[in-house]
Amino acid sequence: MPHPIMFREDDMGLAEVRDIALGFLATFEKISWGRPVFCAPKMFVMYGGSVKRSVEGAAKNEYVPHPHSILVKVDDSDRRALEQDNRFFYPAYMGPFGWLGMDFTVQAVDWDEVTELIDSSFRLVAPKKSVKQLDER
Repeated sequence: MPHPIMFREDDMGLAEVRDIALGFLATFEKISWGRPVFCAPKMFVMYGGSVKRSVEGAAKNEYVPHPHSILVKVDDSDRRALEQDNRFFYPAYMGPFGWLGMDFTVQAVDWDEVTELIDSSFRLVAPKKSVKQLDER
């Protein structure tokens, strides 16, 4: 059974994220887990995410959605500083693999900062050849 679609084309920030992500060499967009993901060929940014929270006395965990956000892979050297910022969250499923989420609804979005985060994530997952080509541009 396919995952339900968890976004709308007019979602806050999606068009901007799409423009940034697809501006990198040899990138493409696909829908995974009901969300837009951007790959080169590995995933380097996802639009939307959630946080898993355990509920005392409940049999199952609760998932708190962050529908207007991005998930990016972050370098360990940047993680601690980013985690101190209330815009960032530890995403369900992806957090243990080096990813953080940035919620666009906490304060005004700084698109230069978003571009830097996406660029860093791309550099962590893209083939070395693609990173070299990016640096040569």
